[in-house]
Amino acid sequence: MAEENRSFAAEFILEGFSDHPKMKAALFVVFLLIYIITLLGNVGIIVLIQADPRLHTSMYFFLSSLSVVDICFSSVIAPRTLVNFLSERRTVSFTGCTGQTFFYIVFVTTECFLLAVMAYDRYVAICNPLLYSTIITHRQCVQLVVGSYIGGILNAIIQIAFIVKLPFCGSNIINHFFCDVPPLLALSCASTYINEMILFSLAGIIELSTVATILVSYIFISCAILRIHSAEGRQKALSTCASHLTAVTLLYGTTIFMYLRPSSSYSLNTDKVVSVFYTVVIPMLNPLIYSLRNQEVKGALSRVVERITVRV
Repeated sequence: MAEENRSFAAEFILEGFSDHPKMKAALFVVFLLIYIITLLGNVGIIVLIQADPRLHTSMYFFLSSLSVVDICFSSVIAPRTLVNFLSERRTVSFTGCTGQTFFYIVFVTTECFLLAVMAYDRYVAICNPLLYSTIITHRQCVQLVVGSYIGGILNAIIQIAFIVKLPFCGSNIINHFFCDVPPLLALSCASTYINEMILFSLAGIIELSTVATILVSYIFISCAILRIHSAEGRQKALSTCASHLTAVTLLYGTTIFMYLRPSSSYSLNTDKVVSVFYTVVIPMLNPLIYSLRNQEVKGALSRVVERITVRV
């Protein structure tokens, strides 16, 4: 009888940031600009890598794959957020909400795996340069990227499979600007202990395994760089790693803060601000980090601009 009397939420309302018209207008402009820069920057990286034969290496294959993930990652969040800034009623169906959560988990997990793959690629390139082309073949590059996506999809399937079983029979207001796992769990009228353990366990396994891969790779890379006698050689090796380390620090710093904490320490208002950084800002920063700190990318950009200028 108790089960029959429960009314389950057919849709959710995303609370967002503010209901003040001027604040909503300002945030709309900021988010729109960030999204446009994200699309232009990441598409630019992909086009640049395809246009310059000197960048047809595994390192830049992984970088273009990262740009594809960043475009998808940002597009899962930003368009819906922009629409909500203009709407009075910020509703999303249960299917739409779980769908957004699913693709969000897929792309954030895939990005973590890709960053670990890129660290392994740099390890082989710097520590085993003579065997690099034999170890990191094009086929293996494709397999590593596909494997990263498979890991993201499996994580998302497991998380969503347990979320859709939860009853949502209380408030349907999500204190967030998109459908994420912790704010959804906060609305359930049943125990979410199992969901929290699954979230913590999977996030822990993914974060720790990828961070361990990155740390071990860079320990060996650091030892190899110290053995390089020429300052120019050390500088070149460091320049290929600096961009990747910056991207790793930004993403892992925020995701560890978000998901590797006990549920009692969650603050949805704080998490909302942190989420803006890694769902919207980081996909915009990645192409800037890799273009501004990478001499080969800057050189390729100069050559492409020069060719365009000569044709004009």
